[in-house]
Amino acid sequence: MLRTCLQAGRIEAGCDEAGRGPLAGPVAAAAVILPEGWNHPLLNDSKKMSEKNRYLLRETIEREAVAWAVEMVSPEEIDRINILNASFAAMSRAVTRLKVVPQMLLIDGNRFRTSLDIPYECIVKGDATFVSIAAASVLAKTYRDDYMNRIAEEYPVYNWKKNKGYPTREHREAVMRYGLSPYHRLSFSCHFAQPDLFGDREQATKP
Repeated sequence: MLRTCLQAGRIEAGCDEAGRGPLAGPVAAAAVILPEGWNHPLLNDSKKMSEKNRYLLRETIEREAVAWAVEMVSPEEIDRINILNASFAAMSRAVTRLKVVPQMLLIDGNRFRTSLDIPYECIVKGDATFVSIAAASVLAKTYRDDYMNRIAEEYPVYNWKKNKGYPTREHREAVMRYGLSPYHRLSFSCHFAQPDLFGDREQATKP
């Protein structure tokens, strides 16, 4: 079972992000405050859960959490400030939208920067350790997946419904054939097979 808190009697918000590695789409982050002692047998690092269980848990988390919020940072902002800073920004913005102010942030990973006046603890593999971080990972993952499914209707050639913007061979071949969409991260051009083939974001041709 996952740990329910780092320190008992304190309002802790778990924070996690989804979408640092894709070539397209936003990075999403969630912050979650759970009731003291809350746990669920299905909850784990969202990457280790089935899609069905992620969406089942999302409904439960949203219904039973003390507070939760999800924020996304656009590809344009990712290109401007880099993906690491975009991840930090998304988590910070999610925290600011919580209806309850936390006394401590539990951050998945080994680095974090924020202008928030709230102490934080970075926890490597925190989404497989603490329930609040795992809950945040579920929300971040499912809301980003929903977003990618929506824009996949607009640009079906990249098959984002399946790859969610990650650099699969199919995705990279589609970019080589059709060029970049407005949702691609231009700063990730080194991950494309032949970046010189592609125009800028405004010149990208909609399939």
